[in-house]
Amino acid sequence: MTLQSSLSDAFGEAFAALGHEASFGAVVESIKGDAPFQCNGAMAVAGAAKKRGEKLNPREVASAVAERMEKHPLVGSLEVAGPGFLNITPSEKALTDTAQALAEDPIRGLEAGAQLSIVIDYGGANVAKPMHVGHLRSAVIGEALKRLMRARGHTVIGDAHLGDWGLQMGHLISELAIEQPSLVYFDPDYEDNYPDTPPVTMDDLARLYPKASNAAKDDEDRMELSRLATAELQAGRPGYRALLDHFIAVSIAALKEGYGKLGVEFDLWNGEACVDHLIPDMVEEFRNNGLAEEDDGALIIRVERDSDKKEMPPVMLLASSGAVLYHTTDLATLVDRKAEIDPNLILYVVDQRQALHFEQIFRAAVKAEWFRDEQLEHIGFGTMNGTDGKPFRTRDGGVLRLEDLMETMQSAAEARLEESGIGADFDDEERAEVARLVGVAALKFADLQNGRLTNYVFDPDRFTAFEGKTGPYLLYAAVRIKSILRRAEEEGAGFGDIHPDHEAERALVLALDAYPKAIALAAEKRAPHFLCDHVYGLAQTFSRFYTNCPILVDGTAADVRASRLSLAKATLEQLEHGLNIIGLDVPERM
Repeated sequence: MTLQSSLSDAFGEAFAALGHEASFGAVVESIKGDAPFQCNGAMAVAGAAKKRGEKLNPREVASAVAERMEKHPLVGSLEVAGPGFLNITPSEKALTDTAQALAEDPIRGLEAGAQLSIVIDYGGANVAKPMHVGHLRSAVIGEALKRLMRARGHTVIGDAHLGDWGLQMGHLISELAIEQPSLVYFDPDYEDNYPDTPPVTMDDLARLYPKASNAAKDDEDRMELSRLATAELQAGRPGYRALLDHFIAVSIAALKEGYGKLGVEFDLWNGEACVDHLIPDMVEEFRNNGLAEEDDGALIIRVERDSDKKEMPPVMLLASSGAVLYHTTDLATLVDRKAEIDPNLILYVVDQRQALHFEQIFRAAVKAEWFRDEQLEHIGFGTMNGTDGKPFRTRDGGVLRLEDLMETMQSAAEARLEESGIGADFDDEERAEVARLVGVAALKFADLQNGRLTNYVFDPDRFTAFEGKTGPYLLYAAVRIKSILRRAEEEGAGFGDIHPDHEAERALVLALDAYPKAIALAAEKRAPHFLCDHVYGLAQTFSRFYTNCPILVDGTAADVRASRLSLAKATLEQLEHGLNIIGLDVPERM
């Protein structure tokens, strides 16, 4: 229980005692005014009465509640303001008890109640292609949601869901056949054990695919080679399947390195190829239950609903040629997840521009009675744009590699550290590591602090600033507290009971107490920016506390110093916990 939730319960009881619904007693943080909390239920009571044809004065309702609550142990002072606002200042005992609870457990109260099994589908990188800037938001948001849900006590499985099927594989196989026709994979009579060592590197794959794709655009005969290779692969030709396994293994090794630099990890590295064997039975199921129908040679599933306000296209299960499509493989993935995991919830962290696609497959899965509507969610997001307002690209209009983007951020971080003099006495290795952490923090926090659906402009100079709402500011705030605690240990200063006597101390206690609410809101809304808001506000509040409340200054009483050190320690633990959820690692010093 946070202090705010405890106050809500107490005021709810007061409203109920006066004959009103307890829900009207909800206490919220004050937007303005001297009191930290307020209750606006009196106006809501009057509004509900008006709908029933009754007349109640909201200020009189508020006064009656205040009369019942003025001597409550959680309440220090209570004021009826305006048309019926209740401005609430907690009692000294309530603040002290809250502070002590925070000192014992700064990250308490995070469990969500009923624990769920959750799959989060994020990443979506393609086999044989280097990661690019378009993979950033899915990776960063998905990883934050995975860590957030785990912090709430849920069992969460992160799946990269690789793009490893279709014509792109045919391009690779056919181009490799042109360059190295003597490889055993192309011998139709060879079906023994294939080599364990891949015949290609990631650099080879990154070269082969665009070479084949570009050639096929202008040469129909070349395109036919890729189509034939794709068809034979999907028909199960052993050599081609062995090549696909190599392509996937080589790509996953490179992707693990690339995602690892972002601090992103997956539990599953499954892709479309993993579920290909499930498609025939799935298609037959849709036929047998009458959900699939022929339409101009294609096999479709109609998913429109009477409540639709705009046209909802059908799911394309099979093309007129008999080929499987993205709808098909995504539905087969749901079949696989149902059979292997049977999760309570699946979250798809994918660009908002794919919203229609996911609405279609979700509806098909619900019609098939595999899942319920509330078990499938598309977590859409906006784009990271250039200064022209369009999705970020290189100067020549190409897609920027994620590796190049991160190098840009590290260079910006190095320049910022040099400019500020931070780490000037570090050796080269430590300075480089701090720059890396600052660059990653700058990039990830700049992304996550925005509402998911918001587009934002890539600005490395602004992102790497040590002032304002940035990742580097938060790292520096945490490092400063670490420095304070190290110095206290060196001086033999210990921790003690917290006595929040100063206004800045009370503000810090209340800021710390708001953590469970921020966690819950971020999880329920699938929106990490609520957690970003909290950690930034906490860092700011600590800065004001440190300015106004000396800790290790000569003349500070021992009990006051011990109390303030305990507050600093609780702040660091909560700040690091929150930063870890959003994927920011704090260095020991800066």
